[in-house]
Amino acid sequence: MEWPWLFLYLSLHLTGCHQIPTLFQNPSRSVALIDSNVEMVCVMKREQLAHLGIYWYRWNKESQDFQHILFSIMQKCTHSKDIDKDRYSVSKESFRNSYTLKISKLQPLDAGTYYCAVSQSSELLFGNGTELSVVDSLPPTEKPTEKTSPKKPSGCRTSSKQPVKGKGSSCSGFIWAPLAACAVILLLSLAAAIRRFQRLRRRMRLHFRKQVLK
Repeated sequence: MEWPWLFLYLSLHLTGCHQIPTLFQNPSRSVALIDSNVEMVCVMKREQLAHLGIYWYRWNKESQDFQHILFSIMQKCTHSKDIDKDRYSVSKESFRNSYTLKISKLQPLDAGTYYCAVSQSSELLFGNGTELSVVDSLPPTEKPTEKTSPKKPSGCRTSSKQPVKGKGSSCSGFIWAPLAACAVILLLSLAAAIRRFQRLRRRMRLHFRKQVLK
């Protein structure tokens, strides 16, 4: 009983997987909850294969065994003896030459890699496979991080080209520059006031001398 499955395994991995697949399966991987439903599509890239029936197999990685699921042709399905007929069904869409395998009320034993296949000229042509994982709960999705609003500048900006030597160096420049300018203005005003006071003092002395000499 192991020889047919061994031949099927070798034909799948030595021929089907190293050539451009005539049958394209979508999605390539699916994760579903227990008791939920799942669908996988097998598209035929050759129109002449549309009239042929389609096989569905499941590869169990743990037991290293292929299991025949069903064979579908002309909207009729022939299930394997160990398959629940009520949970596995196939529908055909002629406009795009595709077959859709539907599995309802998923159970952990349904997990595996599903392959669609077509028999042509005594040769099995396989799809690229759909890996199905059946889990108790789906992994939590990451919430998008909230973008923080940019802080308003405090009036001091550092130039991106010049490195900041010390904390608050740019702000200190803007603070001390006006103070230095004010100090210079005050010194100039004070110097001008001193000169005026000295001139006024000289004039008062001259005026006093003139009054004394009279």
